[in-house]
Amino acid sequence: MSEPYSAGDGLVRVYPAREPNGTGLVWAHGGGFAGGDLDMPESDWVARQLSARGTTVVSVDYRLAPAQEQWDAAGRARSGHHYPAASDDMLAAWSWTVQRADRLRVDRGRLAIGGTSAGGNLAAGAALRLIERRAPLPALVLLAYPTLLAVQPAPGAALRAALDAQPEADRFGPAAVLGMYENYLGGPVDRAPLGAIPGLARPVDLMQFPPTFMVNGDVDELRVSGEAFAASLRAAGRPVEVVTEPGTDHGHLNRPHEPAASVTIARLAASLAALPLHTPAPAPPTSRTLPATRHDTPVA
Repeated sequence: MSEPYSAGDGLVRVYPAREPNGTGLVWAHGGGFAGGDLDMPESDWVARQLSARGTTVVSVDYRLAPAQEQWDAAGRARSGHHYPAASDDMLAAWSWTVQRADRLRVDRGRLAIGGTSAGGNLAAGAALRLIERRAPLPALVLLAYPTLLAVQPAPGAALRAALDAQPEADRFGPAAVLGMYENYLGGPVDRAPLGAIPGLARPVDLMQFPPTFMVNGDVDELRVSGEAFAASLRAAGRPVEVVTEPGTDHGHLNRPHEPAASVTIARLAASLAALPLHTPAPAPPTSRTLPATRHDTPVA
């Protein structure tokens, strides 16, 4: 089968690689934790582009946080799920994919996790939770313009000037980002776990974090949180590569017509293809995992 199909009781949509190169990617869309879906470009278009380049993509339909009235296009509030629901869904999708890697024609040693914006947070947070559980880890973490801190450092002078010159890109100020996380958590960000705010991880927390490739927006205040997280990874001695995509603001993978979107796809595909070949290891014992369904929480 080469067309996308739903699996895991609707938890995931699988995009089989046309000509598999053994790589796989568990992928999460963005949307401020409260929006987005599997049909938005940074989910569907990205998955189709990467599957055409040899990577089987498992896109996660994670549970969304509540939507406030001002966020909903129709001006309606919507109920939803607070942390850890979306993070649990990421772990369930990861477990589902690991268990079915052979069937998906994916080398478990070349299986990555990643996402865009809030989805990047979910991917990084899932990796930290997998470390805590001593579960199989991704071979690579792919982060596209992620949000990783609820309280970000102020942007440097050059970025601040660029945001001031491009007001439409200046939409992730301190109040907006903090409100987004409080909505996701269902309360204050104080004492939030690392799985919810991965940028709080100290170098000691990151000693086993997988190799990471990050693409940030150029005129994007969320870039500050990505850069801070990358600095912590370097301090932990972990492999990390960070690219700032020139001329972009936040969410450029949602705009496939922009040349930068295709450039970023090429970067992601190259990072996946560069994963070393491995001999597939046996699947983890089923007694230590749960079947992946929308409401399951995998156990270590």
